[in-house]
Formats: sequence, C-alpha cells, structure tokens
Amino acid sequence: MRIVVVGAGAVGSYFGGRLAQAGSGVAFLARGKHLEALRDRPLRIESIKGDSEVPVRSSDRPEELGRADAILVAVKAWQVIQAATAITPLLGPRTVVVPLQNGVEAPAQLASVP
Repeated sequence: MRIVVVGAGAVGSYFGGRLAQAGSGVAFLARGKHLEALRDRPLRIESIKGDSEVPVRSSDRPEELGRADAILVAVKAWQVIQAATAITPLLGPRTVVVPLQNGVEAPAQLASVP
C-alpha cells in the first residue's frame, strides 16, 4: 500500500512512522525544517511503546511522490484547504483521504476541492 502523509509534525510523523514500521510504503509531503529533517536522517519515533527510527521518502512536490492508495492529512485545521489543493496529483480513482484534524470541518473542506 502506498501512503502519503501530508504534514510531518507530531501527528503526521507518528502515524506515518508507525505505518512505515509495519511495512507500508510511506512518503511525506512536507516543507521547511520538517522536510530538511526527513531528508537528512531517518524519522525518529519516541514513544512509551519503544523508540525507533525508520527511513521514509519525502518531498515538497506532490508530483514526485506519485499516486497514493491512502493520504493522511495531518496539517493544522487552518491549512486543510491548502493541503486539499496540494494533494490533487496524489489522487487516483480509489484513493482514500483521511483527515486527522481536531474538528468537524476538515472532511467537508477536503471534499470541496475539485
């Protein structure tokens, strides 16, 4: 399964890292310092369930990541519309998009972008 995580903060990195550990093909759509960190070293997860490191693909260009089977949108609530626009190149006919925001608006906002 090809999974793209949009947003490499605490939530996106944790879930994306755990999915990568489980053997899923995970890539991150990230920017700034998070993108630099993912390119420079493996993703490090510190957890009461055990610490680990896992290498992941990352880019700030969605077209470089290719189509995804699933997309986890893990950006701040005020960034959802921007993220919805950015993921267009990642969408296939059966791609599942999962919002991880705390709030009720994210699913409708994601669905509103053509």
